[in-house]
Amino acid sequence: MHSVYVGCCGYCMSRSKYYSTFKTVEIQETFYDLPTENRMRLLREESPPGFVFNMKAYQGITHDLDSPTWRRARRKPSETLRGSIGLLRPTRENIELWEETVKRAKALEAKVIVVQTPPSFGFSDENLRNSLDFFSVITQRGFVVGWEPRGTWMDHPQAVKRVIESQDNLIHVVDPFRSKPVVVKEVSYFRLHGIGGRDVNYSYKYTDTDLKVLCDSLREIARDSKEIYVMFNNVSMAQDAQRFISVCAEVASQ
Repeated sequence: MHSVYVGCCGYCMSRSKYYSTFKTVEIQETFYDLPTENRMRLLREESPPGFVFNMKAYQGITHDLDSPTWRRARRKPSETLRGSIGLLRPTRENIELWEETVKRAKALEAKVIVVQTPPSFGFSDENLRNSLDFFSVITQRGFVVGWEPRGTWMDHPQAVKRVIESQDNLIHVVDPFRSKPVVVKEVSYFRLHGIGGRDVNYSYKYTDTDLKVLCDSLREIARDSKEIYVMFNNVSMAQDAQRFISVCAEVASQ
């Protein structure tokens, strides 16, 4: 028997209303900064029984210091760390940032830690080696780790497959309207960024036809996955996620 969890990437309404509407959320603030462990524990304590948390890994692990995403951070790492952190570098400094991320995940009791690499971290022999080396260290931590590669990795599915198959608890996070996971494991994780554009189109509002196509994709994945997460990450995420639960009630019922 499979379980399907539908939710949003971030609280898109008051938290109390969110908890009564959905049964899972992907915490976004852990990407921009590392909140306190106590902040994560408080989120866990206020949530209802059975609610599932997921979270994005800290951008210091995945993004170089030149990334525009740092503009939203309250604190940016020291320039002395340039070349030592980011881009899945298997360095001591980057592993330490991962350990800090894990502390927050433990406090939150998160199920999946999403590691989203930027388009600038495209496929190359060096980036493939770094991915294999980094994940070989960090996936031995008791969490499901979901890698969402973007950019030119989409043109090299065999390389992505090599990385995903290298670790048992490493899964391939995809937008199902752009690609399918190269390997389907017990846990599957979809992040929906809107249709159109190379990587994202946040302003896109999903049609009922789109949601029916997504439902068909879930039926296919459910043959091999016991636990499926469908996380909307567009401007109209709250409305689209609720509509999806209605359109795909026989699969996505919560």
